[in-house]
Amino acid sequence: MFFKTGIAGLVLAAAMGVQVSTAYAAGDDPVVAKVGDMEIHESELALGVANLDPQLANLPPEQKRIAALSAAIDVKVVAALAASEGLADTPDFKSRMQFLREHELHNTYFRTNIVGDVSDEDIKARYDKEVAAAPAETEVHARHILVKTEDEAKAIIAELDKGADFVTLAKEKSTGPSKDDGGDLGYFGPGRMVQPFEEAAFALNPGEYTKTPVQTQFGFHVIKVEDKREAAPPPLDQVKDQIRQLIVRDRYVDLLKKLKSETTIDIKDEDLKKGYDEVTKAQQ
Repeated sequence: MFFKTGIAGLVLAAAMGVQVSTAYAAGDDPVVAKVGDMEIHESELALGVANLDPQLANLPPEQKRIAALSAAIDVKVVAALAASEGLADTPDFKSRMQFLREHELHNTYFRTNIVGDVSDEDIKARYDKEVAAAPAETEVHARHILVKTEDEAKAIIAELDKGADFVTLAKEKSTGPSKDDGGDLGYFGPGRMVQPFEEAAFALNPGEYTKTPVQTQFGFHVIKVEDKREAAPPPLDQVKDQIRQLIVRDRYVDLLKKLKSETTIDIKDEDLKKGYDEVTKAQQ
């Protein structure tokens, strides 16, 4: 279909892999615990729950809150000790804080102005343009009999030429997983099967079977086409999430292109510059 992966997809995944944030009004963020003079608010606990180790993902909600609270208390007491020893004033700490600040600003902008700005109307317009308006795709309904050798396949074709029933032969002789269903593979469109199999199947008319064995990496096939049809596009509800991700990806990439075109980027290391240029080209 029209959904593609690649470097741009990886960039999107990285940008979307952000911490979950929970917004609280000033009066709706109660204190859940105090550690000395330091307060732990409900918002901080929610962030802690969202960022728990994946191994704790299946814990009941209340146990997640307890785990997050325990971690928050540990962080508070050690952070207080570190601050008392002046570690907040070290160049290393300041550099890390700058790094984290910029990443969180990036992620907040992404959530607010890119992900949060995709409307149902945007999704419907993209669907109408790229899915509903796409040319109809031909699908074939095929059966096959899979055997190990070419001679076995030729013998099956000879039996079919004499009037043998394809379904019966598939159940008796096929080694494929669809043998119990008479070799039935259902309907499939282009790109769903390995190339030699697909070419042979789409070349047949309904009711026809291959007159010579078709070899793939799985063995030798005898293929019969039961039907051909023009496939309807998937309904909007079925692809809505994919289209949303596509819009988000495109808007993110467009934003980066615009911002970078307005900014001087000078990469001193030649190897890094070459690699960066390749990644940028792939994104575009």
